[in-house]
Amino acid sequence: MYTVAALYKFTAFSDPAALKPPLAECACRNGVRGTLLLAREGINGTIAGTREGIDAVLAHIRGLPGCAVIEWKESTAAEMPFRRLKVRLKREIVTMGQPEVDPRASVGAYVEAGDWNALISRDDVVTIDTRNDYEVAIGTFAGAVDPETRSFGEFPDWWKVNADRFAGKKVAMFCTGGIRCEKATNYVLSQGAEDVFHLKGGILKYLEEVPEGESLWKGECFVFDRRVSVGHGLEEGGYDLCYACRRPVSDADKAHGDYEEGVSCPICREEYSEADRERFRERQRQISLAKARGEAHLGG
Repeated sequence: MYTVAALYKFTAFSDPAALKPPLAECACRNGVRGTLLLAREGINGTIAGTREGIDAVLAHIRGLPGCAVIEWKESTAAEMPFRRLKVRLKREIVTMGQPEVDPRASVGAYVEAGDWNALISRDDVVTIDTRNDYEVAIGTFAGAVDPETRSFGEFPDWWKVNADRFAGKKVAMFCTGGIRCEKATNYVLSQGAEDVFHLKGGILKYLEEVPEGESLWKGECFVFDRRVSVGHGLEEGGYDLCYACRRPVSDADKAHGDYEEGVSCPICREEYSEADRERFRERQRQISLAKARGEAHLGG
């Protein structure tokens, strides 16, 4: 059983490039895989490994400037959910495209998982899912507003168009692990919203702590690794991934005529040309050959 840690910290890194080599070396030495993003605004990522390996990497991260206290959520996976380790330098650790947004200055009020149901059940509260459309499609909170964004960078424009709908309401926001809400709540506060809240630790913390019988969550939660989704208790979910468009696919999707493993799903069938699909078919053929040889295909 592997430990999976989703982590982030907004803090000022004067030279993130200098932090990359020792962080990568620590993760490699301890057999940890996944993705870690470094930017001037901090660190973000999801990693997996043994208990000892994850503890070693978290200890290294806590030694970085401003990271003595860092937010992370843990779950488990029966198989290693990542093929490799990637430590990357980015302009933002979660891309919103609003340079003036600074979660270190102000964010919405944090709401613990155990208090979330009471908040979003109030008549004077509007609940907003800050995730992307393909994530919302497989699960969200009952009654939550779906902005139908394809990327987080679309959220500011959506808010500008829709802010008047929520006048006089308290705004409760949530996302997978909490990081997108750090920026989203800072942004809406800067746009004049007053009573703004967000779910501390995100959906992952809620699914971990709130019993299923008391839960207002409907469906599963998309995660950015080979597990694809998790449910209550952070148990691995029932979705696979379309390796053409990277969206989650259900058993019903796989039974659809437009589904072809590694090539297309009912959602993306018309998004790619036949030439694209031929490339995807060749990739899938190589993956199948590698699997038959008992090898891992790193491009799969």
